[in-house]
Amino acid sequence: METEAARPNNPTPVSPEEFRDSLCRFPSGVTLVTVKQGETVHGLTVSAFASVSVEPPLVAVIIDSRHRAHALLEQPDAVFAVNILHEDQDHLSDRFAQAREEDRFAEGRWSTAVTGAPVLEDAGAWLDCRIHSRSRAGSHTIYIGEVQATRVQDPEARPLVYWNRAYRRLEGSGA
Repeated sequence: METEAARPNNPTPVSPEEFRDSLCRFPSGVTLVTVKQGETVHGLTVSAFASVSVEPPLVAVIIDSRHRAHALLEQPDAVFAVNILHEDQDHLSDRFAQAREEDRFAEGRWSTAVTGAPVLEDAGAWLDCRIHSRSRAGSHTIYIGEVQATRVQDPEARPLVYWNRAYRRLEGSGA
């Protein structure tokens, strides 16, 4: 039996839909990545976030090259912050995923730390970063950030989780 993936004229073995269907089975935390470049600030909802190294403290965020944040992050003076949302902040995730540009920072208590990128004061935690390196990967770019400052607001706050195309809450005591 020949499958579509086995046909020689199929340019990629996996369709974007199949790929997304598989990836949605992996739960991830939800972050707001905020960018400052010159006098411009921008933010977006990102689930493609990971720790990279403890010494030095490095994190990775992965941004679609079509997104406005990508153009800002490509500038030499760009900095970013990763704001890790807690379970009661799904409305902020939606706002940064869908709202008009001028409305994104209208809600929440925002300040800055070392780099000047906006940090959400009541996020579960935030990490303020300078860009360490950039690496193009298909339709996205992997930005490695060197953490300049970080704060955990509430060690007991449960994270906002995204799984199977919906927000989820962690169950149990966490112990």
